[in-house]
Amino acid sequence: MPTKRAESTTTTRLRVTQVRSTIGGTAGQRNTVRSLGLKRIGDVVVKEDRPEIRGMVVTVAHLVSVEEVE
Repeated sequence: MPTKRAESTTTTRLRVTQVRSTIGGTAGQRNTVRSLGLKRIGDVVVKEDRPEIRGMVVTVAHLVSVEEVE
C-alpha cells in the first residue's frame, strides 16, 4: 500500500532569466529555451524546482541566469 508523502508547505521555485541570444546555438538549445517559456533576452519565467527543469537549465546554462525563490 503506498504511503502518503508529507507535503511541504514551502515549494522552491526557480526564476529563470534569458540573458543571451539563442542565435548561433544548436537547435536543441533553441528548443530548450523555448520550452522553458523564454522568447527573447530579458524574459523571466518562474518554474517549479523539479529535476526536469534543472536539467533544461543545465543544458542552456550559458544563455540563462537562475535564482531560487520561494
